[in-house]
Amino acid sequence: MPHVLIVTAVPPERDAVTSAFRGTAPVTEAPLPGGRRLHRLADGGGTLDVLAGGVGPAAAAAATATALTAADLAGRPYTLVVSAGIGGGFPDAEGAPAAPGGVIVADALVAADLGAQTATGFAPVTALGFGTDSHRSPAPLVRALAEATGARVGPVLTVSTATGTARRAAELADRHPGAAAEAMEGFGVAEAAAAHGVPVLEVRTVSNAVGPRDRDAWRIPEALAALGGACAALPGVLRAWQA
Repeated sequence: MPHVLIVTAVPPERDAVTSAFRGTAPVTEAPLPGGRRLHRLADGGGTLDVLAGGVGPAAAAAATATALTAADLAGRPYTLVVSAGIGGGFPDAEGAPAAPGGVIVADALVAADLGAQTATGFAPVTALGFGTDSHRSPAPLVRALAEATGARVGPVLTVSTATGTARRAAELADRHPGAAAEAMEGFGVAEAAAAHGVPVLEVRTVSNAVGPRDRDAWRIPEALAALGGACAALPGVLRAWQA
């Protein structure tokens, strides 16, 4: 297994990831500046560090950058960064709703609400001439992980405010055709990874449909269980990818 950093938002997501490896690799902890801790799994062929970095793109970017810098200074730079967690799912191309527990692998990590509202609609930050609003993952790696997990592939949208209405869901789907999921950290993780020249992936499992906020319809335990299962496929996929 290469030297990989997996960044989740919250500890339950982190624990879902590490639980997939318990019994096959010991889990140790390593401190990071600022009081965060990496949960580290080593199997002799590499290491996998899991970090609960916080909610939202800013917290995710800061935590990821801290971990990447610490690894660089230690002389063991990461070879891949993965944003992982649960999120909302968009309907598929045929209009079928996203199934709870479904796995999604991003082919693009998109800042969906980074830009400006204008008289003619939303203008992404790229149209304003500032930076980027999307990062792409290595296509062969995306395909390999999707095949290993039975995942749907498509853009995953990063938002700072989670969607809670049908109107907002429709606006996002119209602006980003083929969007598979919505979450709050992937683009922030990708920005930090890009600054260090490290490739990035995003893996999401569906806890709810993107649309009207209905907490009774959320299926968080199922999504967390699926997240562990999806991440369990990573080491084998990465070995083949980097062979």
